[in-house]
Amino acid sequence: MKVAVLALDGVFDSGISAVLDVLHTANALRGQLSGAAPPAFAVHTVGVRRRVRTGLGHRVDTEPAAHAEDAELLVLPALMERRPDALLETVASPAHRSARRLLAEARERRTPLASSCTGTFLLAESGVLDGLRATTSWWLAPVFRERYRRVTVEETRMVTTSDGVTTAGAAFSHLDLALAVVASRSPALADLVRRYLVVDDRVSQAAYMIPSAMARHEPLVAAFEEWVRARIAEPLSIADAARDLGVSERTLQRTMARTLGVSPIRLVQDLRVEQAEHLLRTCGLPLSAVACRVGYESPGPLRALLRRRAAGGG
Repeated sequence: MKVAVLALDGVFDSGISAVLDVLHTANALRGQLSGAAPPAFAVHTVGVRRRVRTGLGHRVDTEPAAHAEDAELLVLPALMERRPDALLETVASPAHRSARRLLAEARERRTPLASSCTGTFLLAESGVLDGLRATTSWWLAPVFRERYRRVTVEETRMVTTSDGVTTAGAAFSHLDLALAVVASRSPALADLVRRYLVVDDRVSQAAYMIPSAMARHEPLVAAFEEWVRARIAEPLSIADAARDLGVSERTLQRTMARTLGVSPIRLVQDLRVEQAEHLLRTCGLPLSAVACRVGYESPGPLRALLRRRAAGGG
């Protein structure tokens, strides 16, 4: 399987390293499987320039981008840019025009594509995610959702594939992305690589998500989050929240859906689960006592929410 890994100026160092390490480890371990070994990965690091600098200033020599034309998979590691406004400016800049064209042409050829973290923004800016499902860094999901409204964002997913395009979540989900590539050829080999590299099987970003970090991208959502936290042990009414915040309940619902992709009730649940997990880790309280502290009269509903979160349901 010929894999082209597209390295751009400012590439996330551990992102490109993780992809290359997993694929080359798979090649080294494939002979350990019982039965016929799966085909090796022919890995080519390509670029729109022959030499690029990573986000930390390391030099990467690349092969010509033409090597991607007959690739069976094109992988785009993330860019090292954490600031949302700067990230949007970067992926839309003339500096990445050639990369956007390369990605769009690969999509036209129906070449499978894969990216993770901030790299998914460049995929979306190239138009290849229009009409598809995708995941990205959980904390950038509100920005992604606002910018790319033709893409269905599934930020709780660690890895998702939609019509030949595979996307993964935040920074170190590059490991999950690369393992998914290996698993597409040999699940047994992917499991072997996972064991050698000591990588857990992580299907969801939900356990890592911080609701307040996502809420801060929209003033009304941030205000609602603060309103809920101040009353987290009380029975809550969305109508009361909307009135106190000076908006209609419909406006609150729409703003929540546009920014976070969830309802106000779902954010209340997420905030309560976040607080409950903190109390369970730090206070040694029984679940029944924790449930009371986060607004539940009995532990049953909280237990169900904790299980859903642990199972990857957000």
